Parts: sequence; C-alpha cells; structure tokens
Amino acid sequence: MIIDIVKVFAPAVFSFFIGIAITPLLTHYLYKYKLWKKKARTLGLGGGGTPIFHQLHKEKEVGTPRMGGVIIWASVLITAFLAFLLSIFFPDPLTEKLNFISRGQTWLPLFTLMVGSLIGLVDDFLVISGRGGYIAGGLPLKLRIGLVLLIGFIGALWFFYKLGVSTVGVPFLGDFDLGLLFIPFFMIVMLAIFSGGVIDGIDGLSGGIMATIFSAYAGIAFFQNQIDLAAFSAVVVGAILAFLWFNIPPARFYMSETGMLGLTTALSIVAFLTDSVMVLPIIAFPLFVASGSVIIQTLSKKLRGGKKVFLVAPIHHHFEALGWPSYKVTMRFWVISVITALIGMIIALVG
Repeated sequence: MIIDIVKVFAPAVFSFFIGIAITPLLTHYLYKYKLWKKKARTLGLGGGGTPIFHQLHKEKEVGTPRMGGVIIWASVLITAFLAFLLSIFFPDPLTEKLNFISRGQTWLPLFTLMVGSLIGLVDDFLVISGRGGYIAGGLPLKLRIGLVLLIGFIGALWFFYKLGVSTVGVPFLGDFDLGLLFIPFFMIVMLAIFSGGVIDGIDGLSGGIMATIFSAYAGIAFFQNQIDLAAFSAVVVGAILAFLWFNIPPARFYMSETGMLGLTTALSIVAFLTDSVMVLPIIAFPLFVASGSVIIQTLSKKLRGGKKVFLVAPIHHHFEALGWPSYKVTMRFWVISVITALIGMIIALVG
C-alpha cells in the first residue's frame, strides 16, 4: 500500500516541478514571438456578433499568449519518459515500481493526450496567425470534430478488440453489454467531453477544474487497484498545477486548444478504463454545464427568433456579464467542481 501511494504521488510531484522548470523557457518563446491573437474575436458560433464577450475580453485576447497547455503535456511526457529510463538504466524494485508506463493501463491515455495536444497545437498556431476556417482562425470546427471522432474511433477499436471491452457499468444496476454499439457510444462520449473545452475562457478556470477531475479519477483508479493509471492521472494533475501556478489572475498565458483538446480526449480514455464513464457527467459537471449552455443558447437564438437564454455563452461568461468579478466566477466553479467530483467518486466506488 505504501509503495503504491509513493508510486502515485512521487511522479505527480515530479511533473509539477518539471512544469515549473520549463515555464520560463516557454514564456520567453511565447512573448518573444508574440504568440497571441492579433485581433479580438467579435463573432460567435452562429456568425452573429458577441458585443458582451468582446467588451469583457477584448484586451486580454490580444495581449495574452496562447499555447500554455504545452507545459501540461510536456511535463507529463518528460515525467513518463524519465520514469521509464530510470527503470531501464537503474533496475531496482523501487525504480521499476515508479515506472507507470504499461500497455494495459497507460499506453492509450498517454498516446491520446499527445495526439490531441499536437492537433491542438496546430490549431493554436493557425489562430495566432489568423489563418484557418474557424471564427478567428484555427482549424475549421467540422475538421476538429472529425479529428476528435477519429481519435475516439481508434480508442474504441482498441477497447473493443484489444481489451475485449464492450460493456458499460451503470452504478447500482450493473454492466450493460452494448456489443458493436460500444464503438459509436465511445466516440460520442469523447466528442461530448471535447465540447466541454469551452470552459477555457477565464484565468485559472479550466486549470482548476481539470485538475479536480483528474484527481477524482486518480482516486477511482487507485481504489480499483489500477495503480499505473492512478499514477498517470496524478501526473496530469501535477502538470496542470504547474500550469495553474502561472495561469491564476493575471494569467501569463492561456491553456488554449493544445491543452484542452489533449486533456479532454485523454479524460474520456481514463473514464472508460476505470469503467466509470456513467459518472463522468457528475465528476466533470462544469464541462457539461459549459457545453450545454452553448447548445441551449444556440438553439434558443435559432428557434426563438434570436432571443437568448444567457447574456452570453458559455455560462461562466454569463456570470461575468452579470457583474461578477472573474476571480469570483473561477473560485465558485472550482468549489462546484470539487463537490461534484467527490459525489461522482462516491457513486463510482460504492455503486
């Protein structure tokens, strides 16, 4: 038990300090080359104007670099690589135990994190240069959705054919075998979590929420005796906390797509590996609320002649528009995230 605890927490601490160490280099690069939007966004998803959002964020959008998420996935990758090298060049029961890379538990989430992050990095470069087919530059939305679905399809095939998984556990009711329907279900879940990436819009908001979510899944994996997966999730938390150290108001940089796309797709994999995907809407409640508010707002404007439900969507910007300081929105969302994550953990472990 003690060695398992060390295995989970030691790499997490290590990834935190790696993130802190590489940040000055990244910061220098981001500011030297002015890697931020050159023009604030004035259009929304439907092509209409966003005067409230523009008024709230016009200065930050064009003066704060993107691609801060590099700190997260780079810290995770470096930590995983060093843990692997230690076990190879200094074979010892302790170093071998600290190596959390394993085919059955961490290959797929690590691979997904890196692929999603690199796709997000391309998107960020396009946004910075003002190129691409999206609102203010970047990969076209349909292309991003297609790439996420492709990642989900590959992941689903791995689960279905390599791991032999076709069931979904429902708390208190047992397992339900979906058969081949497991594959599209897997893809839909990944797309739904990806859509929650719109939570990345206020200094510190997405970092605190994602750290809480991955902490919950680290706990679930640990109690399921999936120690490698628990260690991976904890390493992600350590890396996010390093990013968050520099992202609290005023943010030095934004996580942007290279952070959120990798984290959301990897989160889907972790949820399925722990067979707790059905409590994901509870544990990741703020993500679902954020994406849900955008869907509600879009449908309302289309079906009700332009009438809005929220002053501005996603919902965290609605509270800003009501006059809440951004730090109050962030911290209250953090509190909600912790509570819903705890509730989800309890249901996953008891049910």
